[in-house]
Amino acid sequence: MSKTIMNDDVFLKKGFLISTDKSLIDFNAVYRYLDEESYWAGGIPVGTLQRAIENSICFGIYQGAAQAGFARVVTDKATFAYICDVFVLPEYRRQGLSKWLMQTIVEHPELQGLRRWSLATADAQGLYSQFGFEQISKPERWMEKFKPYQ
Repeated sequence: MSKTIMNDDVFLKKGFLISTDKSLIDFNAVYRYLDEESYWAGGIPVGTLQRAIENSICFGIYQGAAQAGFARVVTDKATFAYICDVFVLPEYRRQGLSKWLMQTIVEHPELQGLRRWSLATADAQGLYSQFGFEQISKPERWMEKFKPYQ
């Protein structure tokens, strides 16, 4: 996938822009999708999403000023990154944007040299496997504490 790098935080392709500039995020569009459409974040409190965005590297896909997609990376920028809240809005799907978003994330300069990347998905294994993601090799080593939004 070809892309033109404007700087470390802006990428252009086919009339779309991917940027890590949080001031471009249409918070209401992102919140609406995560709360109403996603299977993983339904019921997320507004304040929780605001804090999550503040404390993550966020990748927004835009067509003009319109939010077309989004992803967050939770990371220490040295050893670990967790990719989450990945979506492309329905009206922008089937244009290769999810692949371009993932390529942009894994190639981002601040995320190079990490020892471990992780993510969770119920239905997009085909997408993520294209970028080297596999089933956890030793699931017996992983634990979680899960508390759904009330």
